[in-house]
Formats: sequence, C-alpha cells, structure tokens
Amino acid sequence: MTSAAERPILFLDVDGPLIPFGSSPGRIHAAVSGSGAPVDQGNPLLERLDPAVGPRLVALGCQLVWATTWMEDANEAVAPRLGLPRLPVVEWPDTGADEGLRGLHWKTRHLVEWADHRPFIWVDDEISAMDRLWVAAQHPEPSLLHRVDPSKGLSDADFVAITGWLRATAPS
Repeated sequence: MTSAAERPILFLDVDGPLIPFGSSPGRIHAAVSGSGAPVDQGNPLLERLDPAVGPRLVALGCQLVWATTWMEDANEAVAPRLGLPRLPVVEWPDTGADEGLRGLHWKTRHLVEWADHRPFIWVDDEISAMDRLWVAAQHPEPSLLHRVDPSKGLSDADFVAITGWLRATAPS
C-alpha cells in the first residue's frame, strides 16, 4: 500500500471513542499545550482527549477521516489536541435521521458511499449488529466496524484489534 487511494480509510467518531464519557482511573486526560488552540474552546470535555492517541492513529497508516457530528469543528478543536493534521470530513445530509432499516445507524449508508469500494474501518461507540450485517451485504471490500466502549474511549485493546485487522486484510 503506497498511495492514499490504496490505504484503508479509518472513519473516526469523536464523542465516545476520542472523548470518553466516563472517567478512567489512571488515564490522564490533558489538553495539548503549544498547539495554538484555546484550552477549552467552550467545551470542558476536550480535556478528556488523550494526546497519545493521535500518533497511534497516524501510525496505523490509514487515511483518517472524521465521521462525526462535530463536522469541521473536529479539525478546529480536536485535531490540534491530538497532533493530527486537518482531516477530510464526511458531510452528513440535512435530512435528519436516516429512514431505512430498523436498527441501522444513520451514519452507515453514508460511510459506505464515502468509502466508494475501498476497504475501511469505522470506529464508533454506536455500531450495532444491524450495521455489520448491512455493510457485509452492501460493501464488496473488506471492512471493520469497531465499536469502542464509550466510557473508556480508544484503548490499547482497540488498537490491537484494529492493527490485527489491518495486518490480516492489507499486508504491506
């Protein structure tokens, strides 16, 4: 895998995977200093971002893409704190909730369209069995729909699972 078009896409949600909802004893959440971004930008939960996650995401070698309701705000408030560059953003339709199969997440169809027949990983805290079934039936390329525990955020175990999938799916 050498070009961005050949690398798997990694769709990233913010709330839950990057900003955990619960407190994690022993895990220090600190804002990145010197990033040029204000410390809180009006959202005290940004302090829960773990700056060590950014380099780990980059090291995966995927094309990172925001798949979050934060939209472009993820580039303004989250990316600098994680040491990430500006990332592409999935634009969600203005129609509101996706009307379709019961139990299918409203993001699912849009992410498959955005992937456009490329392998992808979707990291979110709201992925269900219905999403996995639908993607398996509708997306011909390999995909990993990886649900993160929203009380903990991305953990070592999550990175092990993602790395294992990448090695098995797209060996270098």
